Amino acid sequence: MPDYGCCCLGSIDLTRFVRAPFSAGASFDREAFCRLVPVAVRMLDNVLDVTYWPLPQQKDEAKSKRRVGLGFTGLGDALVMLGLRYDSDEGREFAASVAQSLRDQAYRASIELGKEKGVPARIDPEKYLESGFAKRLPAEIREGILQHGIRNSHLLSIAPTGTISLAFADNASNGIEPAFAWVYTRKKREPDGSVKEYTVEDHAYRLYREGGGDTARLPGSFVSALEISARDHLAMVATVAPYVDTSISKTVNVPACCPYEDFEDLYLEAWKFGVKGLATHRPSEVRGSVLSVEPKPAEAKAPETAPEFDESDPDRRIELKSVPAPALASLRWRKRPVLPSGNPAWCYVVDHPRGYKFAVFIGHVENGRNHPFEVWVNGAEQPRGLGALAKSLSMDMRSNDRGWLRRKLESLAQASADDGFELAMPPQGEPKRVPSMVSGFAQLLWYRCTELGAFGDIGDTPVLNALMSPKEPKTGPDGTMSWVVDVLNPATGDDFVAGVKELLMPDGQRRPYSLWLSGEYPKVLDGLCKSLSYDMRVLDPAWVGGKLRQLLDYAEPRGDFLARTPGSSKQRNYPSTVAYIARLLIHRYAMLGILDEEGYPLIEAGMMQYDADNVVPIKARSVGAMEVAPGKRCGECGNYAVIRKDGCDFCTACGATGACG
Repeated sequence: MPDYGCCCLGSIDLTRFVRAPFSAGASFDREAFCRLVPVAVRMLDNVLDVTYWPLPQQKDEAKSKRRVGLGFTGLGDALVMLGLRYDSDEGREFAASVAQSLRDQAYRASIELGKEKGVPARIDPEKYLESGFAKRLPAEIREGILQHGIRNSHLLSIAPTGTISLAFADNASNGIEPAFAWVYTRKKREPDGSVKEYTVEDHAYRLYREGGGDTARLPGSFVSALEISARDHLAMVATVAPYVDTSISKTVNVPACCPYEDFEDLYLEAWKFGVKGLATHRPSEVRGSVLSVEPKPAEAKAPETAPEFDESDPDRRIELKSVPAPALASLRWRKRPVLPSGNPAWCYVVDHPRGYKFAVFIGHVENGRNHPFEVWVNGAEQPRGLGALAKSLSMDMRSNDRGWLRRKLESLAQASADDGFELAMPPQGEPKRVPSMVSGFAQLLWYRCTELGAFGDIGDTPVLNALMSPKEPKTGPDGTMSWVVDVLNPATGDDFVAGVKELLMPDGQRRPYSLWLSGEYPKVLDGLCKSLSYDMRVLDPAWVGGKLRQLLDYAEPRGDFLARTPGSSKQRNYPSTVAYIARLLIHRYAMLGILDEEGYPLIEAGMMQYDADNVVPIKARSVGAMEVAPGKRCGECGNYAVIRKDGCDFCTACGATGACG
């Protein structure tokens, strides 16, 4: 960097150009990438004109050379998404080809800008072309510079891009680097001098997980910085360096256990390769680190305590004889599949004597056999909370476990309340006395699933096998632990206590296993509590976490209200009583160290698998896009949708990013 020079840098996110990631047909859209480069060069050149320069010498330096630095970020994640290892010859060949395309398109764009806007007087084309880098340019680019000059003396730089990747690229890997780790801890120094830690998830890992990938058995392309040898780190820089006219920021991260002898001559080798700069980092207790990977926790010895529960009923005992293997698929579809041609649905109108009149819709797909995969309720006169139960049951319907769905419906069909009625059961409309609204709803769903043949061949039961207890454990005379919280929704008149019964697992972990309500609330919510209590008893907390996350945005007409944010003294608007209950439960799981505050497991148990072969193909979302989640008010779009994501304030409605750690 010359005296009074400036860093006018920009980086292109390579992950945005990967099509069909993690598939056999994964590809890099080079045409789209090459179209973007001239736009980026023009943007950086414009920045030099609109910048307020503190010193006149800075302005003169910028105007006389118009030095910019266009590079890329997300190389490591792009390689992962394409199925290429960072430390392979194929990975290095791809990186070199991208760098070459970037160089050629950037230089062509600068020549065109020179024709349009003029060439700085200090750039002499003949002398410019005598440099070693310029001599490596294609002949047609050299000829263009000789005839028309070039707008910018320097065009290319691969910067660290830590903040850019974190704030604007969904935490894609930085610059030329591989991902540091798939899940790691980032430290932020606060104004008072304290250090706050954030758990951060890599973009490619997140995309793979959200697409139904098996995170317990990652593909071979998932290779992180600490798994790559120091010489393979160097080899990547040496491969890309010939196509960059300024500098590359590159850190060779080695684990603390790496012997010094393994990288002591790395700088000499880098010099022999013609690499301009290189850094190495090996963490130590003295130096500390900005990024760190949590060590795997040691196995806890099960405490020898007297049983808390009545062991007389074998169906209510807590038995953990074996943990389901990760190969068992738990979900056929992680969320509702996008079906371009639509799907058939069965509709039944319920007319309740208390004035409720609504329609129950049960949708299915026809892919060799009829597969019911969703249920929802429609109508202005539906009972409050029934839609939330339907939403929760839809996730059960999308599982590959018919036995699990049957067990749920059998239990709900027995639910009793003060809203029992005569239900005209299909197909003939014969009246049948059902003990509650929830029971009638469950029996309609049972009928339709049976009609479609869903319970004819049960097959594997991965979720059912993962239950810690087939029935809710009953306490002994000494009772058990519980957590209770008051809920008040002035908009709907709900005023009740929500209680969570908890137990100690054999490994010493405290786990919720039952949810109940007491007070004034829609009695349909008892059915939702019954269903969620089953979900709580699934060994893998990712299951109940998924159930609770999907209820966070459940809204009721005129049912939104202000309530205390769990774990804070501040208030926030919640779309319904159900959404607030879901937020409270996620917070309780976070207090116990089981889920984070967003509802994701802190330690992957490996049982929540997705059957990728059965996922209906959908178009890729924009980087960083996600479902709208309730949060603080966004200053950009006005929605209450700002959450803390990877250490940054992030609006899940419009994508605006605020302060970052």
